Amino acid sequence: MKLRRSLLASSALLTLLAVMPKLHAQVPAPAQAARQLAQATPASQRGELLQPFTDAARSDWHYTPRRRDGIAWKAMSPAQREATTALLRTALNEGGLGKVRALMALEIALRQIESSGSFRDPDNYAVAIYGEPGATGWGWRIEGHHLSLHFSLNGDRYVSTLPQFFGANPAVVPAGPQQGFRLLGSEEDLARQWLAGLAPAQRSRAIFSTRPFGDIVSGNAARARPLDAMGLPFADMDAGQQAQVLKLIAALADHLQPDLAQARLGRVRAAPLDGIRMGWAGSTQAGQPFYFRIQGASFLIEFDNSGGNHIHSVWRDFDGDFGRDVLAEHYRKAEGSAHRHRASTSP
Repeated sequence: MKLRRSLLASSALLTLLAVMPKLHAQVPAPAQAARQLAQATPASQRGELLQPFTDAARSDWHYTPRRRDGIAWKAMSPAQREATTALLRTALNEGGLGKVRALMALEIALRQIESSGSFRDPDNYAVAIYGEPGATGWGWRIEGHHLSLHFSLNGDRYVSTLPQFFGANPAVVPAGPQQGFRLLGSEEDLARQWLAGLAPAQRSRAIFSTRPFGDIVSGNAARARPLDAMGLPFADMDAGQQAQVLKLIAALADHLQPDLAQARLGRVRAAPLDGIRMGWAGSTQAGQPFYFRIQGASFLIEFDNSGGNHIHSVWRDFDGDFGRDVLAEHYRKAEGSAHRHRASTSP
């Protein structure tokens, strides 16, 4: 029976990898890619794929196994899977696609670890389109266990790539063909390098709690709010330490297409960098529970490993999640002009 489950798991992973297009496939415009996915979707499924572009619909997100908007990978035809991957490629670079594939495949490792893990499914990740592709306000997301990536657009221009959630369970694969694999290993290593490079006085300020919080503090809130200002201020770091924080922030956006990553980092730099704080909670020993937080005037990053081998990471923008600030400004300027928007599409 165990062999049969392993064979089924391997088959699912091979199917997952086989449907991905060639690495150098041409990337279509986002609206075109979304329309192609809608056209490849049978009429009976189209109502699941196409969701209203409302704040209530888009901000209902989570990173646990549950029912979610959209069409799951396992319910897609080969044509739908190809169209979905083309849509992903409009926002994700090749490394980002690989990261999403590897995260989905971790469900196989988790199934083999857990005695009751039969519900772990690498094909249970859903894609949903919100609004009309190409409209002033529309968006899409991919979501499933430990993955929630949200994208908001004005026509063919991405205005937001947040919220962003990546998780990893196991954080370090303990056995099997992928033994030792760490999906979020580079992010953790960069944070530990920063912590190790602090002077004793800085370190005592950076570590603000001896215990982590059991999960990311912001949870799956529809709107993120600033957390308590904890940790070491950016202004109190030397140039090398500051560079390490910025390198870590960049690593948390390196799954995006280069222009989108630069836009994300541009928002970070738009506010004075001296307003950033980075702090640590929990153990400093690898493999033990820990948490770190980076918070600036406009954004929050949390990275939690409260169980020691189970990571939750999130990046939120206090005003820009779901493109709220950019699209709201567009709608404000349109008031009193001949330009009109349907109320159902307002952010």
